Formats: sequence, C-alpha cells, structure tokens
Amino acid sequence: MAPMLRSVLFRPEARLLTVRCLSNKNTASSGSEAGAGNPLRPRANALTDEIIRVDHAGELGADRIYAGQMAILGNGPLGKTIGHMWEQEKCHRAQFEQLIQQHRVRPTVMTPIWNVAGFVLGAGTALMGEKAAMACTVAVETVIVEHYNDQLRQIMESPNPDKELLETITKFRDEEQEHHDTGIDCGAEQAPFYQAMTEVIKFGCKTAIAISKKI
Repeated sequence: MAPMLRSVLFRPEARLLTVRCLSNKNTASSGSEAGAGNPLRPRANALTDEIIRVDHAGELGADRIYAGQMAILGNGPLGKTIGHMWEQEKCHRAQFEQLIQQHRVRPTVMTPIWNVAGFVLGAGTALMGEKAAMACTVAVETVIVEHYNDQLRQIMESPNPDKELLETITKFRDEEQEHHDTGIDCGAEQAPFYQAMTEVIKFGCKTAIAISKKI
C-alpha cells in the first residue's frame, strides 16, 4: 500500500495532464496555435486572474481527492466509477494549468498544502468505506457547482465577458454536477454521520476557495 500511496501523491504529472487532455478542449483555434505551443495572452483582468487562480487550485484539490479514493478503493466495486470521475478531474486540472500559463496568473501559494490535503481527504474518507467516500464526493461537488455558478454569473455580468472561460466553466460545472449525482446514486446519503461529515467537508472547501482567491 505505501508505495502505491506515494506514487499517486507525489508523481510529477502536470505536463502529462496537459498533453493527455488536449483532445477534450474546444479546438476551434487549435490549427493556428499548433506550432506555437501555448502562446501568451494579454495579462488577465482582476476577475479573470482570480477565477483562474482559484479554479486551478480547486481542480488540483479535486484531482488529489480522487487520487486518494483510487488508492484505497481502486480495486473494488467502485474503482471504475471513481476512475472515470478522476479522469475528468485530470482534464479540468490540465485546462487550468494551461490557462494559468497563458494568462500569466500567479498560482496560489497554498498549492503544496492543497495537494496533500486533497489526497488525505480522499484517502481518509475512502478508508471509512465506499459510502463515506461518495459522501465526500457529494460534499465537494456541491460546493464546486455552487462556486462555478457564482463565477458564471460574474463573467456574464462583466463588461467584456471571456467567452472561452465561460464555455470552459460551464462544461466543467456540468461534469461536476454529474459527479455529485453519481455520489448520491452510489449511496452517499447512507454513510455514517452523513450530514455532519458533509457539512464539515463543505466548510473546508469554502474556506479553501476563499483563501485561494487572494493568496
């Protein structure tokens, strides 16, 4: 178990994620950028800067939560389900890795902490059982969906809405909602202390979002 835990917690995958998930992007402008790598764009305005930084942090955390769940439950009945959700989170993370570079946005200084905390949360709830792991998924995805909806409203109300960011967040919001619904379907609400556990996890997620917006 220990080698497996170490491999999913510390593997250097950021560059691989970007390559692996390029096919899932909206590729309308890919032809002109194919030979240019990820060209820099004008520096983001304050809203875009904040959105990219906090969403990059959030998708990193989600990636690590599912990594923790897979380390414990990957060979069990829910392994395929968790693996599917994890693959989508990897693509979300890869997209924000690209946006953070293109827009020259400073990542949150909390990145190393969210990396470890996400894995511990995923593995810790998975050790409590499959239903507890799904309760964790439901709690996290509830906060993320609400967070993305708030951002969509902010973008649409801004003077010059970033259409690419709007499309990206809309797509990711819908996939996070699917993860939430999957957790419910897999018995999350039957987990011991479901209400208390999910409220604690939601509070932690909201706190992490508030911190990552600013530092």
